[in-house]
Amino acid sequence: MVCCEMVLSDSFRDYKNIKSGGPNGELAASLRYLSQRFAMPNKESKAILTDIGTEEMAHFEMIGSMVHQLVDNVSAEELEKLGYGSVFAIHGRGVYPSDSNGVPFTAAYIESMSDPVANLNEDLAAEQKARATYEYLIKMADDPDVIDPLRFLREREVVHYQRFGEALRIIQELQASKKFFPAIKPNAPMTPNMAPNMDMMPNMDMRPMDMKPNMDMKPNMDMKPNMDMKPNMDMKPMTK
Repeated sequence: MVCCEMVLSDSFRDYKNIKSGGPNGELAASLRYLSQRFAMPNKESKAILTDIGTEEMAHFEMIGSMVHQLVDNVSAEELEKLGYGSVFAIHGRGVYPSDSNGVPFTAAYIESMSDPVANLNEDLAAEQKARATYEYLIKMADDPDVIDPLRFLREREVVHYQRFGEALRIIQELQASKKFFPAIKPNAPMTPNMAPNMDMMPNMDMRPMDMKPNMDMKPNMDMKPNMDMKPNMDMKPMTK
C-alpha cells in the first residue's frame, strides 16, 4: 500500500472510521462470537461461532495493517493538520483499538447471554451493521489500496450473516425436536428418576445364589409293586 502524506490526506476520513475498536469493529465482533460460543447447545452451532470469531480476529489484524501503513512515515506536523494530533500525542503511530472519534474500545459494545437464540439474533444485526459501515467507508475512499481490502471485508460480512442464519435454523430445529435423554455416565450416582421401575419387571421367582438343596428330603422306600394285579385271560385274539 502506498504510504505518503498525499494518500493520508485523501484517505484520512476513511482511516479515522477504519479504526478497529468501534462498536461495529472487528475486535468487538471477534470477542462477541468467541464469548457466545459457550452458550451454543450443540457442536454445529459452537463450530460456526468459533470459525467466525477466529476469522474476525484475522480481520482485526488486516485493519491494523491498513492503519499502520496509512500513518507510517507521515510527519507529526501533517498528522496534526489532519486532526490526528491528540491521538499521536498519546499513542504515536501505534495501532490503538478505538472508534473514529478516538473513544477506546469497551466490552460494553458486546453482549453474551445464555440464550443462544438471543445471541444469534444480535449477531445477525451486528453483521448487517458491519456491512453497512464498510459500504460507507468505500463510498468515502478514493485510494484503491484502501478500497480493495474494504470490499473483501464487506463480502465476508455478508457470508457471516448467512452462516449465522444457518446456526439459528439449526438451533430452532433442535428446540422443536423431541426431548432426548443422554446415557448414564459410568460411576454416576443413580437418582430416583433414573432407578428402574420394579413394577414393570416380569414376575420371576428370584432366589439368592447361596441357597442349598434340602438334604432332609429322602425317597419313599415303602413303595412296592402291586402283586394283586393279574393279566386278563378272557382277552382273545380278534378274528376276521
